[in-house]
Amino acid sequence: MHLPQEIIRKKRHGHVLSDEEIAFFIEGLTNGRVTEGQAAAFAMAVFFQGLSVPERVALTRAMTHSGEVLAWDLPGPVLDKHSTGGVGDCISLPLAPIVAACGGYVPMISGRGLGHTGGTLDKLDSIPGYTSQPDIDLLKRVTREVGCAIIGQTADLAPADKRLYAIRDVTATVESIDLLTSSILSKKLAAGLNGLVMDVKCGSGAFMSRLEDARKLAESLVHVANGAGLPTTALITDMNQPLASVAGNAVEIAYSIDYLIGRQREPRFHEVNVSLCAALLVQGHLADNETAARRQVEDALASGRAAERFARMVVALGGPADIMDRPERHLARAAVIRPVFGERSVVSRIDTRQVGLAVVALGGGRTRPQDAIDPAVGLTQIAPLGSRVGPDVPIAIVHARSEAEADRADALLRKAYTLDSDAPIGPLVFDRINAP
Repeated sequence: MHLPQEIIRKKRHGHVLSDEEIAFFIEGLTNGRVTEGQAAAFAMAVFFQGLSVPERVALTRAMTHSGEVLAWDLPGPVLDKHSTGGVGDCISLPLAPIVAACGGYVPMISGRGLGHTGGTLDKLDSIPGYTSQPDIDLLKRVTREVGCAIIGQTADLAPADKRLYAIRDVTATVESIDLLTSSILSKKLAAGLNGLVMDVKCGSGAFMSRLEDARKLAESLVHVANGAGLPTTALITDMNQPLASVAGNAVEIAYSIDYLIGRQREPRFHEVNVSLCAALLVQGHLADNETAARRQVEDALASGRAAERFARMVVALGGPADIMDRPERHLARAAVIRPVFGERSVVSRIDTRQVGLAVVALGGGRTRPQDAIDPAVGLTQIAPLGSRVGPDVPIAIVHARSEAEADRADALLRKAYTLDSDAPIGPLVFDRINAP
């Protein structure tokens, strides 16, 4: 008979946990025998002491099998992408319908915001009527009929991770490579995938700010996933500035719709999206090589097929039929919308984490698991690195509930931006980690 507190004590002192101890703790997390306090203590012990590779595999498997593991019978590969989190990173929203339009099937299990980063699920909750947490039967039906379904964890899929995910968010243990690996992969393994591409963010707005740490996480994800039988590739991409020029929930839905229908396609966002989509198409044997895959992605966008898949997914999951034509009719709008101006200069550095925290301070993120999200708040027209700002060109436009909250966001943004005459801009994709 194991005791949760003794397992915590053992890991706190840096000892290796057995598969049985890890399985016992995760089973307790699932059925309630392990308290929230014990789960938080376990997360902190792992954060400081780490897990061996066998412990990571055991933790991932235990969380995967804490609920149902899906099995599919579809005429194409079951594929998915996951980002480790950033600011203005809404690529999941267009990526899933693009891959579906190219012949893949994407049952994307997404999460809520963690720390300063936005959550795909919170963004989708901005769409009135959208069922972001359907039952398994609806998930399977929408994936089969539409080709993609972006949802949150149901009670049946990796429930242990769902509980630990919320605890990590408010206990400063999000950055743990061990916990990130098991959290991400337990959901993906439970979804019954044939292939996965990881977007591991690196920079001032990522959980891994140093390339060395991002590479360690990417290697951990690729090695554990492939070891568990899930073919996985990872791209390490830049998060030294927001990926899109918007950050928030409803504003990122509107941005994604504009991207899909071709109203606006910002080069940085587009390049990262195409790179991830192409990697998935090659991995799923839907394209012979990356060049051919990129052509397929561009065609899915230009033809409107990707936009049509997104619209069908929204309707199939309970959202409005005219979301693509009239998003402003359905998406919440903030009471206060005003620009943040700075001195006339060039944006030379962005503390992207602070930009994300400005959105959280507005009510677009959480400081406690039970906090409600305001879908209307956020930032638009975020100035990128190298751009010129001044009294007539804003650093960003704040969308707030009140003037006081807009003032706080204004102050955070001014601190986040460094203005100078020089703006060194690094690569979009730092590295690619393939299966060993």
